[in-house]
Formats: sequence, C-alpha cells, structure tokens
Amino acid sequence: MTGPTDERRPERERMVAQQLRARGIRDQRVLDAFLAVPRERFVPPALVERAYEDGPLDIGEGQTISQPWVVAIMLQALELRPTDRLLEVGVGSGYALAVASHLCHEVFGVERRASLLAAARDHLASVGAPGGGMAGDVHLRLGDGSVGWPEAAPFDAILVSAAGVAIPPALEDQLAPAGRMVIPVGAGGDQQLFLVRRDAAGSLAREPLGPVRFVPLVTAPPTSD
Repeated sequence: MTGPTDERRPERERMVAQQLRARGIRDQRVLDAFLAVPRERFVPPALVERAYEDGPLDIGEGQTISQPWVVAIMLQALELRPTDRLLEVGVGSGYALAVASHLCHEVFGVERRASLLAAARDHLASVGAPGGGMAGDVHLRLGDGSVGWPEAAPFDAILVSAAGVAIPPALEDQLAPAGRMVIPVGAGGDQQLFLVRRDAAGSLAREPLGPVRFVPLVTAPPTSD
C-alpha cells in the first residue's frame, strides 16, 4: 500500500501486537491478514482517527464494525486455507470480508441493507477488491443472509457476523464436507459464539467458544432504506 495508508501502519502493528497477539491469536496468517488491511478504509470519515480502537465502531443503520479481536477469534477458529471458499453473512462495512480474502481462495458476502452493501463495495474497491490486489476474489449480493447463497454453495467456511436466536438450517446445509461455521447465537446480552463443524459423513458438531455481543441477525427481505 502507498500513500496515506502507510501513515497508519504503526497503528495497525500496535493493534496486531497488543489487541490480537497478546490475547492469544497465534495463527500467523490471520495476524498477517490484519496487518495487510487498513481498517481506517472501512469506518465512516468522522471515525478514522478511532479506527484502531479496541472495540466496535458505529457504521450507521444500527450496525457496527466489530472489534478486531472478535473478528480475529472467529477467523482463527475457522482454520481457513488458501483453497477455501468462504461465505460471510452480514457484510456490514466489508472489513471482515477484506481480512478473510487474504486467507481464502474466494469469498462471498450477503448483506440485507442496500446502503451498507454499496458502502462496502466502495471500501473493498479502495483496497483492491474484488479481484486484483487481494488474495481471494470477492463477490457481494443484497439478500437475506439467513438463507445463505444457495447457488454458490457448498462453502468450506461460513462466517456469520450477526447473532441469530438459533443457527439457520440453510447455513448448515450449505457447509461442505469438513466445513466450518462460526456464528453468534442468542438474544440481547446473552449470546454465545459457536463453532459448527461438518464431518466427512455429514454429521454436525457444535462447540461453544465463549460469550460475545453482536447486532441481531435479521431474517427478512433486504431493504433499500
């Protein structure tokens, strides 16, 4: 990267060292991906100076860009490989998708709010996506994320960036053999992050990873508001 982004590289390096590595993120590919993506490109202009704070930031429409450590926990749990295809439900600002694109062959993102999806497209384009400049190709669509992206399934990994009251069956159905999904489940402040694995025989196992707090997963038609 060149230009203004380089000026914030020391902030990214401190974020990776203090917020991620110091808290147990050990996957070097994940750490390198966070170092490669300028978080300031994914927040509203008024919040650029706060881009590397240790917490979520408001991106409008009641949505947030998640705390970097939480995104890192999710991506590390997915054990992403360079050949994987990943689906993200709830694209938001596009930040998690940008980081994941450095870890996968191809990433797909579904967002139900047209204004956020348009902003995410701009953010991703500013860092070289879709296509050139990033490790994996990026595909975006407007839709109800709880039904996934059936035409593009199956996926090796699914990252759900909003909390449902239960794990949507459609998302489990779209996991490939040996596929992994990370999803927050629960309402209000009572949410738990789960890792879902599909074995080679098709059976699913669910492992709790710890308490989290995400915006709700809305299962409804997309909105242009």
